[in-house]
Amino acid sequence: MAPGLNGAADALAPGKLAALRRMLGFRSLAVIGGGAWCAQVIRQVRKLGFTGPVWPVHPKAEEVAGERVFATIEDLPQAPDAAFVGINRRATIEAVEVLSRVGAGGAVCFASGFTEASAEDADGSDLQAQLVAAAGDMPILGPNCYGFVNGLDRVAIWPDQHGMRPVERGVAILTQSSNIAINMTMQRRALPLAFMLTCGNQAQTHQAEIAMALLDDDRISAIGVHVEGFGDLRKWEALAARARARGVPIVALKMGRSEHAQAATISHTASLAGGDAGAQAFLDRLGIARLGDVPSFLETLKLFHVAGRLDGNGLGMISCSGGEASLGADMAVGRDLHFPPLTPGQRTELREALGPMVALANPLDYHTYIWRDTQAMTRAWKGMTGRNVALTLSIVDYPHTDATDWTCATQAALNCVRETGRPFGVVATLPELMPEDVAQQLLDGGVVPFAGLHEALAAAEAAARALPEPAAPVQMPGNCAADTTLTEAEAKQGLAEHGLTVPRSAVVPADQAEAATGQLTGPFAVKGVGLAHKSEHGAVLLGVTTSEIGDAARRVGTADVLIEEMAGGGVAELLIGVTRDPAHGFVLTLGAGGVLTEILRDTVSLLVPSDRDATRAALGKLACAPLLAGYRGKPAADLEAILDAIDAVQSYVIANADTVGEVEINPLICNAKGAVAVDALIRKASS
Repeated sequence: MAPGLNGAADALAPGKLAALRRMLGFRSLAVIGGGAWCAQVIRQVRKLGFTGPVWPVHPKAEEVAGERVFATIEDLPQAPDAAFVGINRRATIEAVEVLSRVGAGGAVCFASGFTEASAEDADGSDLQAQLVAAAGDMPILGPNCYGFVNGLDRVAIWPDQHGMRPVERGVAILTQSSNIAINMTMQRRALPLAFMLTCGNQAQTHQAEIAMALLDDDRISAIGVHVEGFGDLRKWEALAARARARGVPIVALKMGRSEHAQAATISHTASLAGGDAGAQAFLDRLGIARLGDVPSFLETLKLFHVAGRLDGNGLGMISCSGGEASLGADMAVGRDLHFPPLTPGQRTELREALGPMVALANPLDYHTYIWRDTQAMTRAWKGMTGRNVALTLSIVDYPHTDATDWTCATQAALNCVRETGRPFGVVATLPELMPEDVAQQLLDGGVVPFAGLHEALAAAEAAARALPEPAAPVQMPGNCAADTTLTEAEAKQGLAEHGLTVPRSAVVPADQAEAATGQLTGPFAVKGVGLAHKSEHGAVLLGVTTSEIGDAARRVGTADVLIEEMAGGGVAELLIGVTRDPAHGFVLTLGAGGVLTEILRDTVSLLVPSDRDATRAALGKLACAPLLAGYRGKPAADLEAILDAIDAVQSYVIANADTVGEVEINPLICNAKGAVAVDALIRKASS
């Protein structure tokens, strides 16, 4: 295994997972503190239906929320399975130490003023370290954390309102925001919420560890994670591998698309990749679907709960309105979805159900000729299902007034699922036009009740995305600052040692340029040495003949010059770049290269290491991919040589992971017989 590619198998300790499960499904609860928040914890757990012992702890109070109070933790009848610690931050550390010592299962630490406040309070980070030390092996959630609501076992540690209800089976959501968590519990979309948990600062217990603890519960159909930052990537890799093995989909609401703060860079790659490229590449690598808004996040979880992963990205869409059918088709543009043409069998079924007055197509406007005829509607809607259709969507907006006339639509959808067994959804174009009682009826019958057409299409795209092949652990970078830029010749030499093809060349003083051409074959490229963007300084001259070499070297204007044999004309120019991303590893960017790189912005990002299958697939996503395949009679590029070049760059990065900051090849000249790097840049630490 390459250096730094330590596996993720041991990232989550079994003992900690068992302890987390004890806390998350507790049978006894201690509430440390006597304020309003603590009283609310007691009210909420009783409201959810918990009948086990709840033990408030307070040195002076006699009762809290109707429960008998104990003066100290040591006075409790036994070590609690879980505790809510609702006291100030310094007292929290003392209470956690006692809870750990007496053998409690775990604790939710409500107090703030730890690492999240360290910018204003220098004590914050130190206090958080003290808290972790006090906890020892006992799991803690937070600090700065609301806790969790477990609707499966009817237990909760939650100091505020929530909208959770007991369920027999449902989805789990883990979020880094307590307020977003509260809002999501209030959803009225018939999404069965089995678990809502806030992670707070994750001082000791990582979000991925909590998700891992939930994976083995067969009552949890899917897991949603609201992520501000990943933290320990190895834990996420282990979670994704375990979720794949268990067949449990994971959906992410990842913040950070708008963040542009990053270290100063001098390569095109860094400006193209942006601050979010690493996060997206990491999620793609793990097979975790990413949604951009809370409603789409919830609807995707709903689709996964009802139907699981889809077996393709083909949609069937049916509506009694041509406007809605066109709207659905237009809104799918730009998404990785398509509407397969009707098969002969579908056409026969639809024609028999709808008669000669309806034009058959997908999406289908079936008009209202058969409205209220549940049997005919069922037959027509069934006609839009099939093995070529991964999900069939019927657009139905229910009125706020009397919806009796829409019962036929609800029943037709239920019939379709019962009679075909294929994934089927009813979509309200506006979220408020999917009544909660109707949504619940549909969901209970195996139909996905989508609240919003945008949300339905986002969910379908996410559920249709195939899981990637398992990948090696992400290569993590060192902590050294990349403060040195190698010369182009040095960069090419280093990369050539790892298999990159570069032109033959020589670096000489400008006044000795003529003598350097004796061992080279013209025409030549003459470049100034010591400039990062040589073309912007007029320090690159191409097509120079042997007789012109001396004059060209003087015109470049640098003390030393790089003289290279010109690469032959290619069918395409590519960029291969790698940037160091401390949060996500090394981001590998592939794209259209040359002088128009930043204008075209035709790129795709992966993480190092990526195997040849992954990089081959990534190249196929580029807008310039037709050039590589041979466009309008031109020869195809040597794809294997391009993949060799990508492998060489990755090999160099892995071998120099502790010091390298950026690597860029731009352009890589690609032709039918090879791929040559005619420009290269490397930034790395000086020592």
